[in-house]
Amino acid sequence: MKEQAQDKQIGAPMNRVDGRLKVTGAAKYSAEYEIPGITYAVLVGSTITKGRLTSIDTRAAERAPGVLAVITHFNSPKVPGFDTAGKDPSQPATVGGPLKIFKDDLIRFNDQPIALVVADSWERARFAARLVKAQYAKEKHQTNLEANAAQAFLPTSAKKNPKSPMADYQRGQVDAYKTGAIKLESEYVIPTEVHHPMELQSITAHWEAPDRLTLYDKTQGTLATRRDFAREWNLPEENVKVIATFVGGAFGNALHSWPHESAAIIAAKVVNRPVKLMLTREQMFTMVGYRPYTWQKLGMSATPDGKITAITHESIGQTSTYEEFTESTLAQTRMMYQSPNVTTRYRLAALDIGSPIWMRGPGEATGAFALESAMDEMAHLLNLDPLEFRLRNYTDQDPEKNKPWSTKFLKECYQLGAERVGWNKRQLKPGSLRDGDWLIGYGMGVGTFGAHRGAATVGAQLLPNGTVLLQCATTDIGPGTGTVMTQIAAETLGLSPQKITFDLGKSSYPKAGTQGGSSTVNSVGPAVQEACLALKDKLRGIAASSNAAFASAKKEDVTLTDGYLTVGGNAATRVAYADLLRQPEAATAVTVEAKPGPEGQKYSMYSFSVHFAEVRVHQLTGEVRVSKLVSCADAGTIVNEKTAGNQMKGGAVGGIGMALMEHATIDDRFGRYVTKDFADYHVPVHADSPDVQVAFVNQPDPHVNALGTKGIGEIAIIGVAPAIANAIFNATGKRIRELPITPDKLI
Repeated sequence: MKEQAQDKQIGAPMNRVDGRLKVTGAAKYSAEYEIPGITYAVLVGSTITKGRLTSIDTRAAERAPGVLAVITHFNSPKVPGFDTAGKDPSQPATVGGPLKIFKDDLIRFNDQPIALVVADSWERARFAARLVKAQYAKEKHQTNLEANAAQAFLPTSAKKNPKSPMADYQRGQVDAYKTGAIKLESEYVIPTEVHHPMELQSITAHWEAPDRLTLYDKTQGTLATRRDFAREWNLPEENVKVIATFVGGAFGNALHSWPHESAAIIAAKVVNRPVKLMLTREQMFTMVGYRPYTWQKLGMSATPDGKITAITHESIGQTSTYEEFTESTLAQTRMMYQSPNVTTRYRLAALDIGSPIWMRGPGEATGAFALESAMDEMAHLLNLDPLEFRLRNYTDQDPEKNKPWSTKFLKECYQLGAERVGWNKRQLKPGSLRDGDWLIGYGMGVGTFGAHRGAATVGAQLLPNGTVLLQCATTDIGPGTGTVMTQIAAETLGLSPQKITFDLGKSSYPKAGTQGGSSTVNSVGPAVQEACLALKDKLRGIAASSNAAFASAKKEDVTLTDGYLTVGGNAATRVAYADLLRQPEAATAVTVEAKPGPEGQKYSMYSFSVHFAEVRVHQLTGEVRVSKLVSCADAGTIVNEKTAGNQMKGGAVGGIGMALMEHATIDDRFGRYVTKDFADYHVPVHADSPDVQVAFVNQPDPHVNALGTKGIGEIAIIGVAPAIANAIFNATGKRIRELPITPDKLI
């Protein structure tokens, strides 16, 4: 049976190309590579939060069965890059850089790795790790942000550059809300939230030669990881190979190079064998970042007819004492609503904790909780419908950058979502709707994130069996990257998706950035499109030598189907692949780089979302059930409605966790997390999540790229938590400004 090309692939709800591999267990993740001579490593963490390590007794561990090495700062080999001054090269916003493992005796946070045990089995390594005993000189620690808010400081990046996004921002008068006709001033708190993807952070490190390193690593960027560890070990980048063909979920935690990765590489050097290291679920709380605990204060004023006159938004986020982590908590406030006066101030509090890291919707998800809650509060003060209040303050161009939007269809999102959630049933007076003992409420929250695009390179080749192979170093953390790239290639080539293979996740492939910031389809997609066009043009040139019809044909009109190259699908013009591949000059491979154009200087490019929530709150127990959640997105062209819908639903579930459950709690007496597993750190399960409805405007943005895509990953969660919080207020009349909203806060 012949494979028939489908004219329209972009937009089709195609199944995931790697779905069968994943559900059958054939997909191989970083800890599943079996290399001859493999060994296993387990980290030992400090039991104090701040101080010095005075001694480590490793004798019992070293004598344990199967143990090959116990590594501490006393015997660790020197890592060349640890002595290089300056920032972590992969994180331009940091100061000091990530923790340099086994370099000194300082303890900077609880559970900081102080030793690594390597053995011939994981069970033996784990047993021996429990035999390691340490002595400390303890110092007083600080792990509470609010107790240390007075010591908060302006980030170094803002001190160096007044135009930094982290610098204080002013439009109009400073703190003008204080003199407004109708005003509010509220404080909001987001607790620490921890990355908990299905796949634990893991790495297999293998020195194939003294100067050649291969890493099977859980990473969101193979090239960034290669660069970091090439610099750490003073190696040429081409001597470091990073493989991340499958990544079992990541929300930003795999965008950083972490100490456990360095530890595995050190261990592989010491034992001269491959070393596999996987963190425990407990270590995921302490060693690979988290959404930082953040305090926010928002002041807003408006006219009686509902026009915002001023907003002041202040934020203090936590960071570690050895590395400055910053995020865009205040970005949405500066550009989402029309206001002549806007003031933002961002500060950091350095605490004795591990470094935070970007977590899905980084900064914006945190800031949107304060901004969108305050919008609801102001609408209530004005006795206005919250949707109407937002429409009265809608921005037709970016008020921060004074640029036109590349595209903005947020009003269309409002309409789609309001209709689907039944917004017309919402009552202005809280507590007006009930069903027996259940109070019913409706709320909304808006989200936005930059439509970022970077450079990317893709290789494409026609193979003798009539299939096309594409390769790119990009990774896929779960959104379906390989699937949408296959669809883009299929439509561009006029070829069936079954005839296309998209290989990814290896640093040896053509270059691409990290998978983060909703930028992968925007960046890699155009490179796939241009590589396929270049391949068609190359094949057209070869065919033209034997068929005149191709000499004058445009590359856009050339199609590949059923083993033939044709012009416009005309069978009379066809040339068999076999004939093309017999030509002496038929090296049928191209490598093409695609870069963003000058449009980024002319337009303000963002994706937008709005989330509508219906909640039911039990008036006696305080139990909250999200009974309906509708998420609508203006994200440009939707390449695959099914995988895009999956992303939106996943973000909505994450937003439910933010709003109602997630809270990593530190006992400040000891500086230690008391929530260290899924028994105490709750995340939403099926019973907590309604059937999320998703709607896309699906209008292309021609200024971001030729495909018209804008990005979904972040806007899927930004605005969900405030939508739920606002719905709870509408149901109960209780305004909860500190997440998560647990029953005790509602009784």
